[in-house]
Amino acid sequence: MRIHLLLAALFLPPALSAARNDTTWVTDYERSGGMKTPRYEETLAYCRKCERASRWIRVTSFGKSPQGRDLPLVILSNERAFDPASAARTGKTVMLIQSGIHAGEIDGKDASLMLIRDIAVTKRLSHLLDGAILLFVPIFNVDGHERFGPYNRINQNGPEEMGWRVNAQNLNLNRDYMKADTPEMRAMLRLFADWLPDLYVDCHVTDGIDFQYDVTYAVESPPYLDPGVSGWVEKSFLPSVLPLVEKSGHKIFMYVFPREDRDLSKGISASVSTPRFSTGYAALQNRPAVLIETHMLKPYRVRVDATYQFLLAMIQVVGRDPSELRRIVRKADASVVEAGSAYHPAREFPLTFGVGAKSEQRLFLGYKQVTEMSPLTGSNRVRYTKDTVTLSIPLFDEITVTDSATIPLAYVIPPEWTPVIERLRAHGVHMERLKKEASLNVESYAFVDVKFRERPFEGRHAVTYDLRPIRETRPFPAGSIVVRTSQRTGKVILNLLEPGGPDSFVSWGFFDAIFEQKEYAESYVMEDVGEKLIASDPALKKEYEEKVGSDTSFARNPGMRLNWLYQHSPWRDPGLNVYPVGRLTSNVALDTEPVR
Repeated sequence: MRIHLLLAALFLPPALSAARNDTTWVTDYERSGGMKTPRYEETLAYCRKCERASRWIRVTSFGKSPQGRDLPLVILSNERAFDPASAARTGKTVMLIQSGIHAGEIDGKDASLMLIRDIAVTKRLSHLLDGAILLFVPIFNVDGHERFGPYNRINQNGPEEMGWRVNAQNLNLNRDYMKADTPEMRAMLRLFADWLPDLYVDCHVTDGIDFQYDVTYAVESPPYLDPGVSGWVEKSFLPSVLPLVEKSGHKIFMYVFPREDRDLSKGISASVSTPRFSTGYAALQNRPAVLIETHMLKPYRVRVDATYQFLLAMIQVVGRDPSELRRIVRKADASVVEAGSAYHPAREFPLTFGVGAKSEQRLFLGYKQVTEMSPLTGSNRVRYTKDTVTLSIPLFDEITVTDSATIPLAYVIPPEWTPVIERLRAHGVHMERLKKEASLNVESYAFVDVKFRERPFEGRHAVTYDLRPIRETRPFPAGSIVVRTSQRTGKVILNLLEPGGPDSFVSWGFFDAIFEQKEYAESYVMEDVGEKLIASDPALKKEYEEKVGSDTSFARNPGMRLNWLYQHSPWRDPGLNVYPVGRLTSNVALDTEPVR
């Protein structure tokens, strides 16, 4: 065994070979020569072994998986600030490092275990805790991690065996940040709300085109991410971090989104994540997030070391001035609170984004591509050679706003929509409850051209629609929930409760019942009623006749024609295709109590 360790160390990058004289603290990954990753129980055993050896480590669980496994959390603090209140009193930067949300992409776990050891056990890097408190989630998707095997990642070069992409419910946790359908994600949202980390890091392995870089990264840009926070990332953080990674021997570049896979001369686009993803969700929480994406075809030991060096560089940089980032994110929080404190009809909140036409040239380290005929498919295929090329390609990084909404003072949700209310609670949203019925003048929406996705996506049949704004006075029963936008989570609230948001509750299907017609007219009844309706209402008659004349399928369908008349009669359901949530845009005295 000792000979095996010595030989393995010869082929490992510096981070793996720096502290190997004492084999007591060699991880399972290192013991395998960088070829294997440990199982769930082996990972927990190593974390607990570190905890027993260091007063700076606390190993706990922040929730349970669908199959009943603990979701592990490892906290590092040289002041033993192992809870959010204690951590806040230290004034240090809190950094949350998450691995294994896709459990086949497990580089971050093995890098994290070595960092935990090097910082708090051997104390080779103990200075990193002088300015930071570190939260490690070594495996987020624990059930997927234990769906272990050699054939789980066809695109990926190692480890020998790994976990599966999705959780036990076949749901992708990195599409669940907003709808929070999984117990793992609801636990993560509570962890996030309790600790409010100043920096969030999510470790992945990329699929996609081949290139020379070992590791790529993504961060959000304004106006999605607060401009002050983004300014810190672009002007202070990344210019300090990236050279440290390159100095360690790794090639690093921004996350690559080719505009055309087969022709890089067409350029690459900046990434704009929706809030269903980790980086997008953190942006709504006014926190910078870094997506680490090592390259799938690089050897596992190279990828793990790249992750180790990237994490090490980030911890070093944020710890140099613990107060700077904390000040910036709290200023961003305050601006969200202020934005919801008064209604301004001209002030728009951006909901969806695109990438504009402006570009600038960037050097890109790629591999030469060869296009050839595929004998399998009979069409052209791309083959990457190992001939390196340096290309000058356009980068399209102008972020544009494609849809927005005004910011109401509050939303009012009838109490029967309990799944929505429960999700808001998981997101750390403060809510109030009406103590008695209230008749309120609110803005809302009617839905037009409603279409449901034919096949499920992440366990739901998503819905698309056009919106027609409406204003009306509605009765809201006692127990209705009032959600004021003048709070730190205001951006989360707007994205969930504005139907135009890309990950709104409506679009994910939480309000599907409002699209179902529950009462119908018998045809022989509606024939008589319809004749009376158009006879007494010339405008309705004209509208009906124009529709018959312009819509052939409508004209040929008696049932559709009678139902159209029914929907224009006093017997129609006024709640059909109408959003039950109201937007308050004026200050109204409400008799409420806090929701605990």
